Amino acid sequence: MCGIVAAVAQRNVQKILLEGLRRLEYRGYDSAGMAVRNNQGELKRQRAVGKVQALADRLATDPLPGTSGIAHTRWATHGRPSEPNAHPHQSRERLAVVHNGIIENHEALRQELSEQGYVFESETDTEVIAHLLERESAAAGDLLTAFKKVVAGLDGAYALGVMAADAPDVVVGARKGSPLVVGVGSDEAFLASDPLALLQVTDRFIYLLEGDVVRLSAGGLIEIFDASGAVVDRPVQTFEHGDGSASKGNYRHYMLKEIHEQPAVIAAALEGRLGDRSVLVESFGPQAESLFKQVRQIHIVACGTSYHAGMVARYWLERYTDVPVQVEVASEYRYRRVVVPEGTLFVTLSQSGETADTMAALRFAMQQDNYLGSLGICNVPGSSLVREADLSLMTQAGPEIGVASTKAFTTQLTALMLFTLALGRVRGMPEDEQATLVEELRRLPSLCSEVLGLDRPIEAMSTAFAEKHHALFLGRGAHFPIAQEGALKLKEISYIHAEAYPAGELKHGPLALVDSEMPVISVAPNDELLDKLKSNLQEVKARGGVLYVFADENVGLSEADGITVLHLPHIHEALAPILYTLPLQLLSYHVAVLKGTDVDQPRNLAKSVTVE
Repeated sequence: MCGIVAAVAQRNVQKILLEGLRRLEYRGYDSAGMAVRNNQGELKRQRAVGKVQALADRLATDPLPGTSGIAHTRWATHGRPSEPNAHPHQSRERLAVVHNGIIENHEALRQELSEQGYVFESETDTEVIAHLLERESAAAGDLLTAFKKVVAGLDGAYALGVMAADAPDVVVGARKGSPLVVGVGSDEAFLASDPLALLQVTDRFIYLLEGDVVRLSAGGLIEIFDASGAVVDRPVQTFEHGDGSASKGNYRHYMLKEIHEQPAVIAAALEGRLGDRSVLVESFGPQAESLFKQVRQIHIVACGTSYHAGMVARYWLERYTDVPVQVEVASEYRYRRVVVPEGTLFVTLSQSGETADTMAALRFAMQQDNYLGSLGICNVPGSSLVREADLSLMTQAGPEIGVASTKAFTTQLTALMLFTLALGRVRGMPEDEQATLVEELRRLPSLCSEVLGLDRPIEAMSTAFAEKHHALFLGRGAHFPIAQEGALKLKEISYIHAEAYPAGELKHGPLALVDSEMPVISVAPNDELLDKLKSNLQEVKARGGVLYVFADENVGLSEADGITVLHLPHIHEALAPILYTLPLQLLSYHVAVLKGTDVDQPRNLAKSVTVE
């Protein structure tokens, strides 16, 4: 969602801040702004509604020179998208604040400050922080002291960047429930909500922990204080992916680039984790084997696309490990009384490792004291999820810029299959069955490349969807969640209403919607449910429906009136959900391009959902 960039440097920071905002555009936003302390000791600010380019246009005619500054892209939560609601927010031209998250007690604080004479210019929850800081810094005479007092009184989630007119070359920050990293430069220091924003200036980062407060000062001085106020050292980590991984290269959109990166990133997710005939359980950490031996039940909790990955994993885990699995939507999980049987492992997934509902679910679960332990599957090594879960497995997808998740989803599925086989190994899964699936996993990247070679025929197929307003996706077994994921992708980026159903449920309602104006998309792998699926497809055809089927090359489906079939290479049925995801992604992409929507930054959505 919202993005933060801040800098204390030995040069003009305007260009650094602006480029940082551009690199955060993928997160989703509706306005942008910047504040810089100039050489006269004044705070100067520019804000604009819309794209970062609108802010850049203003800066071109009215620049903000200075060696320290903060900047922000906002995704509206409190108050509509408007210039007064855009960040940074100021108080009496003495302090400026940028904020990600939500302050839950802002109404009470607003009333208190209004009674003390502070005038509010926005509808946001963030502006209360600026006025609180102005009040406390006037009393304390020191920005850091005031800042620590203010954050102690805030309820909710936040990542903050703050600067003051009377504190030259100083930026202070804090995090609670929302990510914040420190960029370590050469006699310079930076702050951002995502390391991608700072790869232009550094590849060395300090990932702040929950409750940390940081002060950046001239000369690259970095001081970090933990939640108790004690001075602490945090390790400096080198970013694992090059700056070029955040570039579109020769592709028209990030999403298309990321779709075509899937063979490589799936191979990366497998690298070093496969033995000759089994998965290396040690990949999950030194305690994994002893913990997995105690597992009697699994709770998978996730949001959105990651939830769909968890739904697929339920079929795998119950089939190959005989462990019962419950899959939950993270935003609902902790708002009911959860029954946790003895020996239950908590598993959660997140691309960013900072998703607010997912992190809240993990923390809620770990407070229950009745889970066996926790496993986090994630793409960001220094994220909150990785730090707080007992065990973790990196998906190795690299930076994913497009809001609609593609390679993060397929690498999550790959990681979940590795987990299935690792758990199966310690629970006595037959060795020949393990060996077969390991060999099939090794073939998976090349099969994915083969499917991506169908881009042109899928693009041709997409023309049939350009003028449609609704679509229905069908799947059976582990492919029902894949149908759900296909429907999600289409609605996310093309704005066509789409929903998914288990194919066997057609006669219980959805058939009433089927006509020639509602395309029906189905995946047809060669598995034990194929004959039943064929019958379901005939139900659609008999009612005048138009079918688009992605089918295994060996299933015997051929094109006819009302049925378009695209054949995919044969793959082991257990891994078919990963392979069949790819054509659905390409279909959604090409439909969105035809409709002229913003593929990488669809309206109203954000990449990293760091608020509830």
